[in-house]
Amino acid sequence: MKQIFTFLILGLGVCSGVQAQVDAVQKLDAVILSDSKLKNYAAGIKIEKLTDSVLSNNATSLTNLLAFNSNIYFKENGAGMVSSPSFRGTTASQTAVIWNGININSQLNGQTDFNTVNTSNYSSIDIRSGGGSVQYGSGSIGGSIHLNNDLKFSNHAETRIKTGYGSFNSKNLGINSSFGSEAWTANIGVDYVDSDNDYKYLGTDSVNENGEFHNLNMNVNLGVFISDKDILKLYHQSYIGERNFSGTLVGPSRSKYEDENFRSMLEWSRIIGKFSSRLKVVHLHEMFKYFENKDKDNYSLGKVNTLLINHSFNVSFNEKLQFKTILEYSNSKGNGDSFKEPVRNVFSTTALLNHKPNNSISYGVNLRQDFTTGGERPFVFSVDAGFDLFEHYQIQINGSKNYRIPTFNDLYWQPGGNLDLVPESSYQIDLGQNFNYPNFNVKLNGYYINTEDMIQWQPNSTGLWSPINIGEVASYGAEVEVKSHYNINEHQFNVSGHYSYTVSEDLETNKQLIYVPFHKGNLALAYNYKAVTVFYQHMFNGDVFTTADNLEGRFTSLNGYDVGNMGCNYTFFKNTKNELETGITLKNIFNEVYENVAFRPMPNRNFNIQINYKF
Repeated sequence: MKQIFTFLILGLGVCSGVQAQVDAVQKLDAVILSDSKLKNYAAGIKIEKLTDSVLSNNATSLTNLLAFNSNIYFKENGAGMVSSPSFRGTTASQTAVIWNGININSQLNGQTDFNTVNTSNYSSIDIRSGGGSVQYGSGSIGGSIHLNNDLKFSNHAETRIKTGYGSFNSKNLGINSSFGSEAWTANIGVDYVDSDNDYKYLGTDSVNENGEFHNLNMNVNLGVFISDKDILKLYHQSYIGERNFSGTLVGPSRSKYEDENFRSMLEWSRIIGKFSSRLKVVHLHEMFKYFENKDKDNYSLGKVNTLLINHSFNVSFNEKLQFKTILEYSNSKGNGDSFKEPVRNVFSTTALLNHKPNNSISYGVNLRQDFTTGGERPFVFSVDAGFDLFEHYQIQINGSKNYRIPTFNDLYWQPGGNLDLVPESSYQIDLGQNFNYPNFNVKLNGYYINTEDMIQWQPNSTGLWSPINIGEVASYGAEVEVKSHYNINEHQFNVSGHYSYTVSEDLETNKQLIYVPFHKGNLALAYNYKAVTVFYQHMFNGDVFTTADNLEGRFTSLNGYDVGNMGCNYTFFKNTKNELETGITLKNIFNEVYENVAFRPMPNRNFNIQINYKF
């Protein structure tokens, strides 16, 4: 059956020679959107798009952006240090980060450090809840974060310069230019962030020593019509970072970590009537150097280069029926002091179907077959549906099977790697209710995720840490998302909030997983009048266990905490070609004493001043 499925996809993938009238919506997707399947094949999926104002109030840090504006919980090893998400109670390697439609989770550890992602140079950021392995591959179990550079084909020329200074000698400088016409477009951005990060540990005489960091982000995105049917796009992102790893309350640190990520993608889109074809050629490079002692030249090295080729073929039979096939091949070559020179080849075939039989119902059926080095052949699927039952009421439902393949570290790390590991597999179901009114929206979701063959690193009989397939975890819970917007003459009010109740339970021990709070919530308030904007953000994270036995105490759990931020912006020459915006943000205004990871205090009250100029 699987061989027949593969043959059908291969056959459909080459049938792109029929001409017809260009469908306006399809052309818009192919020209502008960097990931059209996020929009066109998600009838029963919960997707939250973060607005421009939310992005501007949480510039530079993807961790802060999502912690204060989503249901995702973050485990952060101190400010600016390694940041790992827990999406619906899953692990960091079960949350996928998607860059313009491509999964960029590390081949080494299977995750993305959210403190290495600068939010300033993305046109939009979307949060897709629930399993997405059919569309986005390994690791998309809890959900996925989508970083999009959507191109703008119109006559325009705009440049933004921003600079900031804040507590702990924190500095940032960025420039972003966008210009083009109806035939071509370009977007170029550069951002630099630097901080001594030497905040005081409240209630002690100590400060955060060895916590300084700096990083450089560069983005280039180009698009051009080479004919009336063909578009070429180029996306590139570079990240170069260096940070010292700060110590803890129980011990100092002298370590340092250097890392770099280079991502390049060339895309050719061809549109012929109801048919469209996209060919993507992608190169991903990741590298790290870890220095146990920053004052010495001795370090451990790890790097991976991935070449990826992706071809998608979409046919819109009519406004109600769409079908897409995707063929993808990737070759990843690693090199490192602890894992020699591993190689992984992955080939996948995917089929997506979306059908809208009437104005009230839309559903999708999706299939994917992978073939990987080592013989693993994960077969996954998903079904989803959306029902517009009343004018302001919608139901969304989806079910899926998802997977995560072992990483290079899991398989090849010496000593300890385990070549006998099998992929994690997950089954889940999600039910959502949406209430949509002109100025008020509420989303209620309940979900259940069962994950088998969880990969866990544990000490063996000789005391050596090694990964094994041992765990079975059930994650279930409820989420609430509320958004409201009101205008009274020139006064604008915005309110948004999230709450999540999460159980993530090891079914062998019936214990909650570590660093997964039962309760998490946030609230954002914003008021705008003419040139003035005032906003407030509040985040609550509940208690978490730091050891698997779920005992309460200083060495086995962390208390919950509340953190509030407040800011004010003023815009000179608003709604003109030249705008100058000044603003100040006060963070942790209540001077909350809290730890996000055991014995790693987070910053006390601090400030940041920003000046942005647009011309």
